[in-house]
Amino acid sequence: MDKRAVLLSPIQIGTRTAQNRFFIQPMECNDADPEGNPTDLTYQRYENLFRGEAGLVCLEAITITDKNRSRMNQLFIMPQNLPALTRFVSRLREVNPKTLFIFQLTHSGELSNPEFSKRLSVNPLPGFEAEVITEEQFDKIVDDFVLAAKLTYEAGADGIDMKFCHGYLGSQVLRPYNSRKWKYGGPWENRRQFAFDLYERIRKVVPDPNFLIGSKISVWEGFPGGFGTAGPDTPIIDLTEPIDLVKGLEERGAQFFIQSAGSPSITISLTQADKDHPYFAYLHQFFAKVLKENVRRETVIIGSNYSVFGKGKNKLQAVSQEDASLLTYGAKNIERGYVDMIGLGRQSLADPLLPLKLREGREDEINYCTTCDNCLELLIQQAPIGCATYNKYYTDVLVQTRKVKGKLRVNHT
Repeated sequence: MDKRAVLLSPIQIGTRTAQNRFFIQPMECNDADPEGNPTDLTYQRYENLFRGEAGLVCLEAITITDKNRSRMNQLFIMPQNLPALTRFVSRLREVNPKTLFIFQLTHSGELSNPEFSKRLSVNPLPGFEAEVITEEQFDKIVDDFVLAAKLTYEAGADGIDMKFCHGYLGSQVLRPYNSRKWKYGGPWENRRQFAFDLYERIRKVVPDPNFLIGSKISVWEGFPGGFGTAGPDTPIIDLTEPIDLVKGLEERGAQFFIQSAGSPSITISLTQADKDHPYFAYLHQFFAKVLKENVRRETVIIGSNYSVFGKGKNKLQAVSQEDASLLTYGAKNIERGYVDMIGLGRQSLADPLLPLKLREGREDEINYCTTCDNCLELLIQQAPIGCATYNKYYTDVLVQTRKVKGKLRVNHT
């Protein structure tokens, strides 16, 4: 197998063509300005990704509201943000017009941070105190999602990732735990209708066939009542509903799905396998394969959790270093038909130029993610996020963040 040839081969997504099989995951980096617009840090991050020549880049979890959000300095997508977002997209097109660019639309729901926003939930989980959303409030949220899709199109992006993963509002509605009696609760036919209605309305407001639409989905959230479980009070895996969801969204125009798993606030090691438990990533390969087996041939499936494999120097047992590497696993899974593209999350922070380096034969120059998860620590601390291993700016941010945290702990005690 020529892994370089496999990973650098183009692929059709709807009417568009991605120049290679690399997808940049939506990585929340908490560096927007107070109005939710991109700052110089945001520009630097995405310009590097576009220089890196990934086939498809997803803009991080851009929130449809400033009232319910999880990050202090999160990107916003509301009418007042359109000029800034249009300039942002235009600049990235100048850097590299070939890379496809989509926005991940989100509402944080019960994961909203109560320190600066309001928590809302369709049915609060134990330990997640939140105001229960009324049907009127929810209708407004759906309206805001549809408007955000229209704004994405007007800003010049290539499409949207309608977020149904990682414990945010989309996945909160879909999970069996949403047993509340309301139009989008209880039986699966009600819960899935939320996603179906949303897709149908978005397609009406943006009828352009060149505008891509798809979703990142936590196929199994890994806790009782989570999506992909057998019921509202069991963690047992049952993929009947996830399979039915992707089939129904295909019928409503979806051209791609980004496979994921877990809910970071509850099952973090499932969402992103850590260096001590890298084998959680094997589950992601299985979930991606299940999705691929249940969609049309032309529907693109993007796999997740490849960063943990790195150069192969990881804690995986019973496998050679070469076979345990990111590039080898990625190429093998594409060649075997399990996925069509591979998603790079933490790895994209470690080296945004990976696809370019691979194309130019500079594989030995790739900076591989060490899965130190310092970027996760920065995320939790509401600091600007980047790779503290390879980028001195973020090393300094991490050091300063720990100093402040230490002072707060001392003052508290």
